Amino acid sequence: MDRSGVVSEDGYSFHMQSKELPVKPMLVRELIGESLREERVSQGKTLREVSRNARVSLGYLSEVERGQKEASSELLAAICAALDLPLSVVLNVVSEKMASYERVTALPNVRAMAQAAA
Repeated sequence: MDRSGVVSEDGYSFHMQSKELPVKPMLVRELIGESLREERVSQGKTLREVSRNARVSLGYLSEVERGQKEASSELLAAICAALDLPLSVVLNVVSEKMASYERVTALPNVRAMAQAAA
């Protein structure tokens, strides 16, 4: 099914910038882990601090950050709470990263509506 140039009812454009798909598929767990790690580091927190506050083992948190483990929604909520960061912000960052990787563009009015709702 060719979806190039199609705009869905929710305002997203499915037009791919290139006919070629990315070489390696990007996994959501990798983007979630990357985003959590970026936030933790930007806050100057250690893995140990966040793992203690989220009540998750240090090793498991490390695997989540490296994209090696799929975190449950409960675990993501606990990690986000330990970072004092809304889960919706993490998911939005992950969504933007995935869209960029897939070369899918969201129409500006959809972003504005999402930001206004937040």
